[in-house]
Amino acid sequence: MDRRVVVMAQAVDACAMIPLESVECVSVLDAVVAAERTLAGLKLRLVRRLDVDDVAKRDGASSLAAWLRDRYRCTWGTARRMIAAAAVVATGPVRLRDAVAAGDLHLEQVEAITESLAKLPAVDRPAAADRLVAEAASWDAAVLRRMGALIRDAVDAESHDAEGIGGLERLERREQRDRYLSIRAARDGVGYRVDGRLTCEQAAVVGAALDPLCKPRAADDRSPGQRRADALEEVCKLALNTTELPDNGGDRPQVVVTADFDALTQRLTGGRLDTGERVSATAVRLLCCDAMLLPAVLGTAGQVLDLGRERRLFSGPIRRALMLRDGGCAFPACDRPARWCQGHHVVGWQDGGGTCLSNAVLLCGFHHRLIHQPAGWTVYIDPADGLPTFIPPPWVDPQQRPRRNRYHRRQ
Repeated sequence: MDRRVVVMAQAVDACAMIPLESVECVSVLDAVVAAERTLAGLKLRLVRRLDVDDVAKRDGASSLAAWLRDRYRCTWGTARRMIAAAAVVATGPVRLRDAVAAGDLHLEQVEAITESLAKLPAVDRPAAADRLVAEAASWDAAVLRRMGALIRDAVDAESHDAEGIGGLERLERREQRDRYLSIRAARDGVGYRVDGRLTCEQAAVVGAALDPLCKPRAADDRSPGQRRADALEEVCKLALNTTELPDNGGDRPQVVVTADFDALTQRLTGGRLDTGERVSATAVRLLCCDAMLLPAVLGTAGQVLDLGRERRLFSGPIRRALMLRDGGCAFPACDRPARWCQGHHVVGWQDGGGTCLSNAVLLCGFHHRLIHQPAGWTVYIDPADGLPTFIPPPWVDPQQRPRRNRYHRRQ
């Protein structure tokens, strides 16, 4: 290891043990924040180097964001913002690069500035960077984002006016550019958070679909927000009950809930959705009231789990069993959901391998291609518990220690 890195680690360890009773805390905090800013610049340089060298692909990860998330336990959002900021700093205006190297900016400020610059034409970025870096001495990341939006609007107005485009069309272009929808686990671990931004046309369509289902019922004590959430669920249920939606991962779109059969017929204790979350007995009963029940107990005669050589594709009962067992892409550190994945024959069908659980593993498209590359990763089904286990190539782990995916086995 580089001597400077060792010295840095030793210095940080020594500082962490400073007795706060004997120091002037404000001065020490100022020094810690200054060090964080400098190290933030170094971190972005390192992330950019890993990105350029394609370290994630070398180690079998689907992306650098996935690699960072698994190695450092950061969130997807943190990893993606860091990668994007590192790219803009490395290739963007000199003023920004110098400010980051000098430790003049917090990482949040860097991300706010780089996000704004990424949405501007290259010719306008140097002037915008000069303005935003100068303002960073006085304002936090939230204000810098608003300043970036104002700069972007001014640039859009100038360029569109030159093309003879009116103000209304400018707003419509901005709407199209900024639209998004995000569904992610809530920070408190309870439920999911829906966030987004729609165009006027999209909002009109969504509103027209939700409004008839948002009306208060007799003795309805739900808030307007709760009624809209319930209406969104109802609209999606209506869509799932049609035959118009395209197949998803080889099966029709559906919600799968797993429960013990004896518990289901006697005293239900709860179940698990195909997304991995546990649900209460009440929630399972509610789902079962309006559902076609399929016996999906692994290893029973209720489903044809071993299709032998008669069929090559993993579909129907065998795919549902595979989804329940693996939960998603079984490759180590991958969190792609089961609906995005494909069934892979451990021993190729063309080589005599059967279409059965003992010869199957669920893989996303990226890792399905990766596992087919010669002299690379290999997979086998462990006879001890029937779960897929992966062996990395020597350049990832010289000892080639077996690995498993832990993301889909949350308790």
